[in-house]
Amino acid sequence: MTKSHLLGGLAALALLSTPAAAQPSPEAVAEAALKRAPVFDGHNDVPWALRGREGNMINDFDFEDTTDTAKPDATPPAIAMHTDLQRLRKGRVGAQFWSVYVPSNPNEPLAVQQTLEQIDVMKRLVARYPDDLMLAATAAELEKAMKAGKIAGMLGMEGGHSIGSSLAVLRQMYDLGARYMTLTHSKNLSWADASTDAPAHGGLTDFGRQVVREMNRIGMIVDLSHVSEATMADALETARAPVMFSHSGVRAINDHPRNVPDSVLPAVKANGGIVMIVLLPAFLDAEVRAQGLARTAEAARLKALYPGDPAAEAAALKSWDAANRVPSASVAKVADHVDHLKRTIGVDHIGLGGDYDGMDSAPVGMEDVAGYPALFVELAKRGYVQAELEKIASGNMLRVLKAVETYAASQKGQAPGETPVVK
Repeated sequence: MTKSHLLGGLAALALLSTPAAAQPSPEAVAEAALKRAPVFDGHNDVPWALRGREGNMINDFDFEDTTDTAKPDATPPAIAMHTDLQRLRKGRVGAQFWSVYVPSNPNEPLAVQQTLEQIDVMKRLVARYPDDLMLAATAAELEKAMKAGKIAGMLGMEGGHSIGSSLAVLRQMYDLGARYMTLTHSKNLSWADASTDAPAHGGLTDFGRQVVREMNRIGMIVDLSHVSEATMADALETARAPVMFSHSGVRAINDHPRNVPDSVLPAVKANGGIVMIVLLPAFLDAEVRAQGLARTAEAARLKALYPGDPAAEAAALKSWDAANRVPSASVAKVADHVDHLKRTIGVDHIGLGGDYDGMDSAPVGMEDVAGYPALFVELAKRGYVQAELEKIASGNMLRVLKAVETYAASQKGQAPGETPVVK
């Protein structure tokens, strides 16, 4: 027997002989992990919530505590926000990608304007809370802010319509602080197919590939949440720096088009990328998705059954809703998605991207940003050790960010991508 085998055997024997009471509890393991590596969340829609709820009028907006922001009498009714400073602290969130989202819009110049407005409102919100929040331009700045006890932030654009099909606008968005771009949102672009639209290009067009290359060159992370499977494959083939899925589940657990199929996962591993697990119940849980599809079908049936009688249609749908309650997603279901990624491509490629304030509900026990520790306790109960939890919390996302920056630094001598402007 070699010396290393002997030492390994003695260590295993010592662990087995340790009384159960002396071993750290799952709660203690989770707490230790989050103390060393606070959560770096891949996607939060606070800027969109500020636009929809406040019209971006935030000079008197209280971000310390937003638990009383429900608007039940609005049309449509609005639930309370998921995010505020108190709950970010409670949830052990140390870094956050703030999504400067605007809806898919064929009017791309308007989308560019709206994205600039979203960047502005998030910068203004951060500036109002300098003791708690900071926007970082680099991984080094982000880590420094986290160590100083601040909630560090970066901006992420959700949807390529936000650059108006212009590499010049892409570069200017980077200069304004955008550090990732989701290539599409829910609808196709002229250069990329989305996961929830009829295929138009079979993935990326030549210009779409040019966008990916330019993002790599300047150091902006390519985000593949929302894109079609073919677009995922084309982007991974084109990319020379790690990609991210900022807020997606895996199709092996719930076969939703927004989730990542197993066919793509080996390429994510080879690329050094990361899949950040979303918390939207319809993406997590097949039963929740099935109920949603059934409701959509029932709504269409009632519209046909009551033509010209919207009151009867609404009453019938309300009755159907009362008899068909939406199932609850659980923290365990979130952990199932994490488990699948660990089995297929390893723990080094897993992160978390909640989608808080961009969804109407969340898993029981993780109803808002304060709930992240519950997931880490669940993972510790499943045998995840502290080092693995630290990677999932923020280590893996920091690795991806640093690798993207390193690749960009290696391209300093390369000329910017160019396309002729429309005259």
